[in-house]
Amino acid sequence: MANVGLQFQASAGDADPQSRPLLLLGQLHHLHRVPWSHVRGKLQPRVTEELWQAALSTLNPNPTDSCPLYLNYATVAALPSRVSRHNSPSAAHFLTRLVRTCLPPGTHRCILMVCERADAFASACALARAFPLFTHRSGASRRTEKKTVTVEFFLVGQDNGPVEVSTLQCLANATEGVRLAARIVDTPCNEMNTDTFLEEIKKVGKDVGITPTIIRDEELKTRGFGGIYGVGKAAVHPPALAILSHTPDGATQTIAWVGKGIVYDTGGLSIKGKTSMPGMKRDCGGAAAILGAFRAAVKQGFKDNLHAVFCLAENSVGPNATRPDDIHLLYSGKTVEINNTDAEGRLVLADGVSYACKDLGADIILDMATLTGAQGIATGKYHAAVLTNSAEWEAACVKAGRKCGDLVHPLVYCPELHFSEFTSAVADMKNSVADRDNSPSSCAGLFIASHIGFDWPGVWVHVDIAAPVHAGERATGFGVALLLALFGRASEDPLLNLVSPLGCEVDAQEEDSERDSKRRRLV
Repeated sequence: MANVGLQFQASAGDADPQSRPLLLLGQLHHLHRVPWSHVRGKLQPRVTEELWQAALSTLNPNPTDSCPLYLNYATVAALPSRVSRHNSPSAAHFLTRLVRTCLPPGTHRCILMVCERADAFASACALARAFPLFTHRSGASRRTEKKTVTVEFFLVGQDNGPVEVSTLQCLANATEGVRLAARIVDTPCNEMNTDTFLEEIKKVGKDVGITPTIIRDEELKTRGFGGIYGVGKAAVHPPALAILSHTPDGATQTIAWVGKGIVYDTGGLSIKGKTSMPGMKRDCGGAAAILGAFRAAVKQGFKDNLHAVFCLAENSVGPNATRPDDIHLLYSGKTVEINNTDAEGRLVLADGVSYACKDLGADIILDMATLTGAQGIATGKYHAAVLTNSAEWEAACVKAGRKCGDLVHPLVYCPELHFSEFTSAVADMKNSVADRDNSPSSCAGLFIASHIGFDWPGVWVHVDIAAPVHAGERATGFGVALLLALFGRASEDPLLNLVSPLGCEVDAQEEDSERDSKRRRLV
């Protein structure tokens, strides 16, 4: 599915499914609300109304189900009718799976997505994950035809009017961001090195009319970025700190998104094993997500100052590599004794958040990273872990995750109990914990926070996406939808306002509970 163009249209038009294969997708009670008159032109002459109704009556999702309508040219598929409180009402993860398994083959295909307006954003982002852009399969390079998938939304429930052009544009920008992030993460380091990543940043900057600020190689050392420089100095392609800054007139606050961009992580001299090193091309997932989200946010009219800070390095092995026992001076002015060169992400992010605080004057700093393998144990494969100094923002992250499909669950925030894990006899701190059984994902995040200070009056949010950044051997573009939803109230776009949990008149959790109860009555 690599050479596929994804298009969102208010109406996909009518077509014989034999010439344009079709997938109809939604929760079963939503599918029952689609009038035959709306799907007739997309199914006839191959499918009759009687066959359509019969197919709906056979569906029994547990948790999902599908039924072919006409050979392998038309299929109807049902999402779970209910989900638990820690899942997204959109059932986004199941949606991606159904598209991958049920979408009929073809050059020009159509998806009719049936959902409520509140789930359109999450559904679109989930659809995008089913169409990765990167592939080096030899057969793909020989294919010259451009495949397209046209997506039409049929909205049910409250506010079920037609999909506006502005909404379609928002969905297009968001899904382009998801696919961009996934492509960067899927691309191996022999292509996606720090030089190439900087080119991706420059392309996005050119697209939105922003010239990035770039600090590289020896300049990092000279200016005091000991974390980024120390991690990346052994690599052929030098480390870099890159910043894209969107500063619109009338901005009332300054927000910084700081991304871990380790283009490959060997572990350094504390080298990873042969089973744990494959897949470490994904260690730039945080920076990739921030790049995709920044592009979409600016295109959708972000009203506040927004800085995307990319901490880029390859954690390599060589004569110049950082050694365990080395001590680095970071941009915060604090010294760090290295006791594990494979705990490198926190070092580059410490420089990034300190720069955001000291040089950018950020009021809100969010860092996103594939930081710890322990995240997958703490919150699982589907939920990112959030650690923050703000109870309000912790709740907002969880709610935003449910609304956008990028699920999030809190970690313990307790620096007075956990930060002592980094005690050093010769420096301000070590970079890795003494006890790996003592909430290591929380501790790793606290290391980052310590470089802006636990008493810093602003909002600091850390999102660890180590596990959900990929599903199997494919990147997911995780984090793009979360950032757009979480900061949706800073956008001029109505759809992003709708999915944002911040500044809502009605508590988002109460809205979700009300919708869930309605669904239970309908099922």
